[in-house]
Amino acid sequence: MKLTIISVGKIKEKFFTEGINEYIKRLSKYCKLIEESVPDEKADENFSPAEIEQVKLKEGQKILNKIPKNSYVIVLDINGVQLSSKAFAKKLYTLGVEGIPNITFIIGGSNGLCEEVINSADFKLSFSKMTFPHQLFKLVLLEQIYRAFKINAGETYHK
Repeated sequence: MKLTIISVGKIKEKFFTEGINEYIKRLSKYCKLIEESVPDEKADENFSPAEIEQVKLKEGQKILNKIPKNSYVIVLDINGVQLSSKAFAKKLYTLGVEGIPNITFIIGGSNGLCEEVINSADFKLSFSKMTFPHQLFKLVLLEQIYRAFKINAGETYHK
């Protein structure tokens, strides 16, 4: 199975980078993982809602251009479906059984995702109603993907 994670912005903090790299290393046993990022657009705190939408549209076009062809797209969206770790593992397992070889996860930037990206999703997933920094969320997503593969392989992993 090939997984792609598309996110907005760069990871700046060393501790996030170290954690992300650790899970990428662990996941190499289970899948091929490709990381893509698009630059975040400058958005002043004083931007109007219309200007914020323009920022999200620009970032969204870059994201849409990075989605691999024939990929099952999972958008991380606060209004998406919340799953337990076991249910998430089952979702990934089912996609594999259905013959879907490519899954793309999309993480928006600090202003969120434009409607076009959200509507392009095959599945909208929410980890919580809380807001997370996208750098931290990439680490959390990788950990949950790793946990899902461990569950599906019947291997033990800490609770």
